[in-house]
Amino acid sequence: MNTQSDLQAISALLGEALSQFAKLFQNEIDLAKAEAGENVQQIGSAGGFFAAGAVLVIPALVMALFALSAALISAGWSQPSSYLVSAIVAGAVAGVLFAVGMNRLDARNLALRETVRQLEKDKISVKEMVR
Repeated sequence: MNTQSDLQAISALLGEALSQFAKLFQNEIDLAKAEAGENVQQIGSAGGFFAAGAVLVIPALVMALFALSAALISAGWSQPSSYLVSAIVAGAVAGVLFAVGMNRLDARNLALRETVRQLEKDKISVKEMVR
């Protein structure tokens, strides 16, 4: 009779451990969803910055490049060389804008750090529960 009650106690403990593990797993899924939602928001924000930068910078940059070319031509430069200098300046500005956008989309910034850290803690907890 003693072994029967021991088996029932062990099965109850095992059932409780599995129930807690299931709750823990569901909490981790919820955490991952929340973190992924934040990352989607960050990607949307970066895309918005790309679009806003392109829309606002292009007309201003064109006017600035025309002014630079006109100033260089007035200073005695030839038209082709003044336009080349203006194109190099435009390329530098585009490179800076591209670098800022890529920095905002860096994979390290989008990692689910909190979820990974919590999963490591949970793995240790589950190992201790099973012992």
